[in-house]
Amino acid sequence: MNLRIATRQSPLALWQARHVQSLLQAAQPDASVTLLPLTTSGDRELSQPLGARGGKGLFVKELEEALLDDRADLAVHSMKDVTTHLPAGLCLTAFLAAEDPRDAFVSPRFSSLADLPRGAKVGTASLRRRALLLGVRPDLELMDIRGNVGTRLRRLDEGGFDALVLACAGLHRLGLAARIAEALPVDPFLPAIGQGIIGIECRTDDAVTRRALEALNDRASETRLSAERALNAGLGGSCRAPVAGHAVSRGTRLALTGWVGVPDGSRSLRETIEGPSTQAAKLGAELARQLLAAGAGEMLASIGA
Repeated sequence: MNLRIATRQSPLALWQARHVQSLLQAAQPDASVTLLPLTTSGDRELSQPLGARGGKGLFVKELEEALLDDRADLAVHSMKDVTTHLPAGLCLTAFLAAEDPRDAFVSPRFSSLADLPRGAKVGTASLRRRALLLGVRPDLELMDIRGNVGTRLRRLDEGGFDALVLACAGLHRLGLAARIAEALPVDPFLPAIGQGIIGIECRTDDAVTRRALEALNDRASETRLSAERALNAGLGGSCRAPVAGHAVSRGTRLALTGWVGVPDGSRSLRETIEGPSTQAAKLGAELARQLLAAGAGEMLASIGA
């Protein structure tokens, strides 16, 4: 068996692809597992904010094209980058055990978000993080920053920012956990949909690859994503809206919290629902309905999402 993995070329994406490669080789000792590194639109187009260029889907488009063109058998993604609706003929087949889903406050000079002085410059490329930060600290100057983790950290160290907000998961995977000054609490800093989970996509009709991936799937991650992605789909799944969602298992039950805000942090809605883990997708859809009924629809419409 020869399995070809499509991946972005950033250090974090390559780490994730090599991790999947090692897991597949351990599960399928006779298989040949190779990488197909690709540069995506999201990696090339760094001059504008992510939302202005089409959102997170820019990080998966070329990988999905490689699957559809049969240049690759599977693609490895950070699930927070995967759009709600997949192209026809593709499916998400396996999800790895989750890393820390929280956001990370990173600063060489300040130990926490609360320690930042008024007017401090904080870099982030995320509308969600921007809205959450301004909701807590409206005095901060938030600045857009693009590029891979190493590029962002270098700009921080060169003095372009007082702090960054990144994902704890990526820093852990790259061996950079020591750079985390503070792991921001999920209340109020609710994570992005799927944050901390690696997902694997392949062709729907590729039974051989789908069978090979079965051994890698983590059911807890699958359940969490089922709820979170249903929530996102129910809210419209727009990359131009500050939306967050995070599900936590409590025995046989699942607690899902959803959040919708506006970019300047002036308004937000947050709701939680709980029910059987076996009904994760239904919980996500129901929570979306509750948020929309509470006014999330008007908020999303006001920002053109």
